[in-house]
Amino acid sequence: MDMSAADIKRAASAQPQSPPKELNGSEILVRSLQAEGVKHLWGYPGGAVLYIYDALYKQDSIEHVLVRHEQAAIHAADGYARATGEVGVALVTSGPGVTNAVTGIATAYMDSIPMVIITGQVPTPAIGLDAFQECDTVGITRPIVKHNFLVKDVRELATTIKKAFHIARTGRPGPVVVDVPKDVSLHTAPFHYPERVEMRSYNPVRKGHSGQIRKAVQLLLQARRPYIYTGGGVILGNASAELRELVDLLGFPCTNTLMGLGAFPSTDPRFLGMLGMHGTYEANMTMQHCDVLIAVGARFDDRVIGNPKHFATVERKIIHVDIDPSSISKRVKVDIPIVGDVKEVLQELISQLREAQARPDAVALSAWWSQIAEWRKRECLKYKGSDEVIKPQMVVEKLWELTRGSDAYITSDVGQHQMWAAQYYRFDEPRRWINSGGLGTMGVGLPYAMGIKLAKPDSDVFCITGEGSIQMCIQELSTCQQYKTPVKIVSLNNRYLGMVRQWQQLDYGGRYSHSYMDALPDFVKLAEAYGHVGLLVEKPGDVEGALREAIRLKDRTVFLDIRTDPTENVWPMVKAGQGISEMLLGSEDL
Repeated sequence: MDMSAADIKRAASAQPQSPPKELNGSEILVRSLQAEGVKHLWGYPGGAVLYIYDALYKQDSIEHVLVRHEQAAIHAADGYARATGEVGVALVTSGPGVTNAVTGIATAYMDSIPMVIITGQVPTPAIGLDAFQECDTVGITRPIVKHNFLVKDVRELATTIKKAFHIARTGRPGPVVVDVPKDVSLHTAPFHYPERVEMRSYNPVRKGHSGQIRKAVQLLLQARRPYIYTGGGVILGNASAELRELVDLLGFPCTNTLMGLGAFPSTDPRFLGMLGMHGTYEANMTMQHCDVLIAVGARFDDRVIGNPKHFATVERKIIHVDIDPSSISKRVKVDIPIVGDVKEVLQELISQLREAQARPDAVALSAWWSQIAEWRKRECLKYKGSDEVIKPQMVVEKLWELTRGSDAYITSDVGQHQMWAAQYYRFDEPRRWINSGGLGTMGVGLPYAMGIKLAKPDSDVFCITGEGSIQMCIQELSTCQQYKTPVKIVSLNNRYLGMVRQWQQLDYGGRYSHSYMDALPDFVKLAEAYGHVGLLVEKPGDVEGALREAIRLKDRTVFLDIRTDPTENVWPMVKAGQGISEMLLGSEDL
């Protein structure tokens, strides 16, 4: 007699079920990471995480990268997340391992990067007793994470990891810390990794309000001087294609913030360049004088609009699209708030625009583009070349020329070199420009590059840095050697903390207090000591050849020590407290 499917199910359920195999907490943690598809993990061992490291030793699906400092572990995982869109994962021990990781966690938090950081903790009975290498990880990291957990029961570990990844990657992304006491990593429990989790207190909105989107469509179609202002949220939301479709549909000018570069092609004539403190003249003037502004995945921060009171002196209507409701009307009052996932909101906005019978006023739009053309005539990024001294802008331009059209990734540290990279390297694709925006963290460039190269082994990865920033995590040259991540370091060495020197020149009467680097190492010998290639470049005519050589050496990390003009400043510049259109375009404006 044939049995029905229901009979088979009943018969199976009647059979005694063997209890699920028990694993210790460390094995549960590793299995949970495997269930999340984690392939790379950056970390540094210590007493509180040795059981976890023992579990890692017994598997081969997750590659662990041993960095030389915990800060670099977080930065490398962060760079990996920025370039791939996946959750970056790092592992550090208790006490100093955690405190060394704080800067990296704060960097990711400020830029909304999806990460899960596993931290070791002293055994639960010792918590609060000032045990060796104990610190209050939850308390220390609370202001700089999207959420954090202290796991006190091994039976809750797998579900906690599932929650951590869910929180990190959904809504407005961000870092999540999971603190695991040593005894929890040793105790055993049955392993079951949930397929999904539901959290009553966490349910981010994805779909924008149709009525608000309809109002936005009407306002955009009525605009005479429109502007599309986008930030890092477009890249994090994987909405670059929708942004490009919106610009194609409307024909409006577009700008990106520092964190949004690449969301819209920099080589497109409708792109006005980066806006803000070191943005282009045309981008900032258009921002100040538009009559309808749609802000997508951006937050009107101080480096973008300058003084909010100055920004408010011109009447304009503002549409603001963001996944995070707390970012809307935080610094600038907006007229049409739309909370939702930027990709889904833009898709709905485009759909409604296509259905609408009306189109933007072509005559008004043409006049607006004519005004923008006048602002462009200022050629605000033009600089005076030299046959005697290397101009840093020229180095970045030459790098762009040599890598244009290739799948190259550019990281930077923080300072003048960061702004020159943003201004003169023309990013046409998203997730190719990796830098620290919100926190402005020096030292990130090399670890970022390591993380990206591990994820993108066939792509060229360049770290544009300065002689100050590179020394903050320079020990990671050792990690590059061990794990064969051949990155290219382009150090614009002007022998100063360049941005500090620039401010001291402009605002402090030329009193260069502790901004001169007068005890620099021989970077070529230092690179060679770590087993890499070092090249010294001192003449403008040698720049292209050195860059070509670095690109040619596919399987080697190359350190280019390029001696640049120490007097060069970043222009344009909006000084602190000034309005976005109150720009200094050069030394002649001082």
